Amino acid sequence: GLVIADEVQCGFGRTGNTLWCHDDIGLKPDIVTLGKPMGNGHPVSAVVTSQEILGCFREHYRYFNTFGGNAVSAAAAMATFQVLEEEGLQENAVTVGNYARDGLRQLQDLFPVIGDVRGKGLFFGAEMLLDSQAKTPATQYCHRLANAMRQRGVLLNYLGIHYNTLKIRPPMPFSKQNVDLLIETLGAALKATPVE
Repeated sequence: GLVIADEVQCGFGRTGNTLWCHDDIGLKPDIVTLGKPMGNGHPVSAVVTSQEILGCFREHYRYFNTFGGNAVSAAAAMATFQVLEEEGLQENAVTVGNYARDGLRQLQDLFPVIGDVRGKGLFFGAEMLLDSQAKTPATQYCHRLANAMRQRGVLLNYLGIHYNTLKIRPPMPFSKQNVDLLIETLGAALKATPVE
């Protein structure tokens, strides 16, 4: 089979140590898909693969794309890469991401419902558990907590096999001051949201 790495959410330096998450974990994919952050809001995406795989695809399927190779989209993608490099956003992901996870771990000490804090760079989360020993997922609590954060002006989502992990994926220029606001708001939401 083919290994496909989807870098739409975790790529472009978001995990900090490398530009691509698959490099960070030592994966050598056959195909890499890129999208949303590639144009910083401008609709652009890409598929990266070998000539051999692309040739096989073209032998069996006819592909046509009206907007493929659009010069404006290519310019937007190049400008995005330039800003990532010039503003040191990959390095920022490491520093600010570590700071954020430290803040989440401090909240974990105060709120036992936070069963685990994990992630890399500016792609991290907090797993909610009703019972840390039994690893009982706090799915409904996590949903209520995400909604409580939304009501306080902070947009988060939840994911995972049981949808009990808060997904935190802030913008690349996220600062330590932004983290302080995130942690303060999450602390207030945790305090106001009863575990049931």
